[in-house]
Amino acid sequence: MDTKPAPAPFAPWNDPAAVPLIRFEGVTKRFGDFTALQDINLQIYPREFFALLGPSGCGKTTLMRMLAGFETPTEGTIWLDGKNIAPVPPNKRPVNMMFQSYALFPHLSVWDNIAFGLRRAGQDKETIKARVEEMLRLTRLDQFARRKPHQISGGQRQRVALARSLALGPKLLLLDEPLGALDKKLRQDTQFELMDIQEKTGTTFVIVTHDQEEAMTVASRVAVMDAGRLCQVDTPQHIYETPNSRYVADFIGEVSIIEGRVESVAEEIAISYAEGQKPIMTRCAETVSPGQSVFYAIRPEKIWVGSEPHPDRINSVQGTIVDIGYLGDVSNYHVRLDSGQMVKALMTNAERYAASRFTWNDRVWLSWSRHAGVVLTS
Repeated sequence: MDTKPAPAPFAPWNDPAAVPLIRFEGVTKRFGDFTALQDINLQIYPREFFALLGPSGCGKTTLMRMLAGFETPTEGTIWLDGKNIAPVPPNKRPVNMMFQSYALFPHLSVWDNIAFGLRRAGQDKETIKARVEEMLRLTRLDQFARRKPHQISGGQRQRVALARSLALGPKLLLLDEPLGALDKKLRQDTQFELMDIQEKTGTTFVIVTHDQEEAMTVASRVAVMDAGRLCQVDTPQHIYETPNSRYVADFIGEVSIIEGRVESVAEEIAISYAEGQKPIMTRCAETVSPGQSVFYAIRPEKIWVGSEPHPDRINSVQGTIVDIGYLGDVSNYHVRLDSGQMVKALMTNAERYAASRFTWNDRVWLSWSRHAGVVLTS
């Protein structure tokens, strides 16, 4: 039986011939003496679902507002589809924006909310009807077309706002914390709906969020920001597994960071971190030298918790459980090593009573492989 080859992964950022839809070139934005963005250089490609992630005040919303046309760069240039968009007013850009509040018209039906922008653009009745019906099908709102916003759920209102934003067929859709008003379960479900709609329409999405899980779930790439700068731009997997700094490692997910010094460099690197303790053995992609100060970052799920050292893992340290977080599917252990360092370990509760295996003040061994952690120099 003939089988079709698997499609190539979507990664235009790895293709030197790929042309970006958006280019930030040396963009700086100042408000008086305050620098909101500093020397931003960034490329976003067609059909990409791109996430701007960072804490409040990091500059992600300012960057989005410049794409929308609500702010202009103090220095540098923003290109959209090959054109400098600085002189183009917001209403003339092929860009639409969806706000956290959704901003639906309460006196209009779902159908009329979606049609609003099309009518403002002067499109004829048949074109409007066909486009609204298409958007209703895309967002699975057909049966709610004649209801008012207050007659539907929060998740459905979110889809109405999305349908209205997509109705005019923008090249770029900006989403400002679009799921912030939803409860956790609905937010998780809606994340996958957003991904499905983005893939079906082929529209480039740029989402602003401070929710790490949301960014990691929906985005093809993530830009982690801090204090107006881009710290790392990469796929969610690389951001998580190979952060380029302590800030990124600590901001994305749970992590334990151990400060140490390179003891020796060979096929494996030995990192000493406490007197009287065996060094941590690891691999390192960066070039480091004996005596150099480094940081070793390891995720909790990479660590095995046992009453004895794991026989197949090169690194084993002993400590005392000082706290336990039972989350149902997993248990989160906070273990103080004999060196005084606090390390987090995550164990799956594969069996019903697995969580009761260890308790507070138990002495345990933490074990992990040479590939589990990452060495950071900054």
